[in-house]
Amino acid sequence: MPILFVGSSTACIVVLDRSSHRLHTANLGDSGFLVVRGGEVVHRSDEQQHYFNTPFQLSIAPPEAEGVVLSDSPDAADSTSFDVQLGDIILTATDGLFDNMPDYMILQELKKLKNSNYESIQRTARSIAEQAHELAYDPNYMSPFAQFACDNGLNVRGDSVVAAAHGIHRKASDDLTFAVTPAEYGVLSPA
Repeated sequence: MPILFVGSSTACIVVLDRSSHRLHTANLGDSGFLVVRGGEVVHRSDEQQHYFNTPFQLSIAPPEAEGVVLSDSPDAADSTSFDVQLGDIILTATDGLFDNMPDYMILQELKKLKNSNYESIQRTARSIAEQAHELAYDPNYMSPFAQFACDNGLNVRGDSVVAAAHGIHRKASDDLTFAVTPAEYGVLSPA
């Protein structure tokens, strides 16, 4: 009997057209991106969910699971194009970041990015990753994911057994991946 391999993935594709200074994006699921300008989020991808904690994902269901397993195609991705400016910061990330850190915390960390040299970017990225990881394991922290759970009828506040059973506070600590790219770091040249 052949071994059946099944898998799925969210996807966030961000392409910068250097000549036109336009960012083209396609996002499927709960990975995503932020564009930060002057310390504020000017563009943010929208999460796509079938229902709570069930993001859209690229997958091909095996024939015996068709109609039973959720399977999204690339056509379901949200696509956008917009102008970016010199100095914008483009952050792409999996839900491991967005489930654990609200935008205001991410912005606080990005403000520490004093220049666009490699060391400064690395230091800021490491700080964001460490904070998201610590928050993922803090049982008293009401993460964006935990808040979304409450909004969907799961009572997680003050009930660590229920929270642990649903993976609410520790959600996504194992899938934290992101990139920070300042638009001035060899990406855009002045018009």
